Amino acid sequence: QVHLVESGGGLVQAGGSLRLSCAYSGRTTSGYTMAWFRQAPGKERAFVAGIPWGGGRPTYADSVKGRFTISRDNAKNTVYLQMNSLKPEDTAVYYCAADRSLLRLHVVSYDYWGQGTQVTVSS
Repeated sequence: QVHLVESGGGLVQAGGSLRLSCAYSGRTTSGYTMAWFRQAPGKERAFVAGIPWGGGRPTYADSVKGRFTISRDNAKNTVYLQMNSLKPEDTAVYYCAADRSLLRLHVVSYDYWGQGTQVTVSS
């Protein structure tokens, strides 16, 4: 089992940047694929970005490609989401997720979730 805690959300103007962090802890912290999802009001939770355990090639949703970068530091048990050129449509609660399987894009594929952090982008 792994415990996830997100941080770094906040209010930012359109065009600005934020960096989200997700610290993970537990009896075993190795071997987890990590991902970020987001959920806007009235919408389903959606995949944003994911990165395999070994730091292999990340995967991004089309809506964030070229603007967001996911990375991880396994020594610090932390995964990051650098968000640049933010748009009002990026406003959502952002969730960190973990699973021991291969990187997948679906909510149901992830066993462990953080509590979420709010990101609000003003126009």
